[in-house]
Amino acid sequence: MTPEGKVKAKIKKILNSWEVYYFMPATYGYGSSGIPDLVACFKGRFIAIECKANGNKPTPLQERNLHEISRTGGAALVINEYNIDLLVKTLEEINELDKVHGHN
Repeated sequence: MTPEGKVKAKIKKILNSWEVYYFMPATYGYGSSGIPDLVACFKGRFIAIECKANGNKPTPLQERNLHEISRTGGAALVINEYNIDLLVKTLEEINELDKVHGHN
């Protein structure tokens, strides 16, 4: 498994443990380039996750897509082997917001 594949596996394990709906968009050269590796929805909140490893950074097109997602109210995360706790913190924040707004 590639280093990025290991990051994706850890992310999927976290998403599954939180019962988050997610999918991995497959472009196969036909879809939009630069879309995040994982697209998720948790308690009505949109989450986009770009997975990186070994110090790799998002491409300019990936950065632009993440910026647009963030600008329009979604959570746009770049997760690597060192900051995977950011995903857990984001899910915790969404969960707390949901409680504050009386949804659970």
